Amino acid sequence: MNESNILEILSTLQALVTESHIVYTSGKHGSAYINKDALYPHTAATSQLCHLFAEYFLQDNVEIVIAPALGGIILSQWTAHHLSQLHKREVLALYAEKIEGTKDFVIKRGYEKLLAGKNVLVLEDVLTTGGSVKKVIELVRALGGNIVGLGVLCNRGGITQKDVGFVPKLHALVSVKLEAWEPENCPLCVQNIPINTNIGKGREFLEKKKSHY
Repeated sequence: MNESNILEILSTLQALVTESHIVYTSGKHGSAYINKDALYPHTAATSQLCHLFAEYFLQDNVEIVIAPALGGIILSQWTAHHLSQLHKREVLALYAEKIEGTKDFVIKRGYEKLLAGKNVLVLEDVLTTGGSVKKVIELVRALGGNIVGLGVLCNRGGITQKDVGFVPKLHALVSVKLEAWEPENCPLCVQNIPINTNIGKGREFLEKKKSHY
């Protein structure tokens, strides 16, 4: 399956939104959005994409798959499932969770005891700055895990292996460069194109803007 096939799956499920007016989590505006939450309810499609991760990293002797919560948990579970079937041995699926009120992550629930000396594949859904997944990679290494690679559903920030801590491999199923502008420089705002309030942070942006008047 090539990238155009994957983009077709995402577009069909409305997980790839284009030609819209989106407000991103960063506060910047753009015309396209990866809505991974539109993918996850569709288990067959999610499984199919995670099988691609399993195939790509098959020769890396993966023993544990880990991802940041929340969306990454689904990718971790499915990919570990397919790796287990392909290797005919159990591959564990773990997750790191955000520390409340911060941008930092922690690995707990006993999962931190499973990583030492193991080959670990890290997964992420959408890679924008690489900041979150880099923290997960650092945590795994601090706990004695051996990072064999990073798999991402969509690399939208042009992130490299170096950006996330020199991982041996970085494999993105889709690489989409999504242009973004500061609100004051947004050409879509100049054209008075309505902001999408169904995805992204459009609703919050408009409410905040309204409260200033």
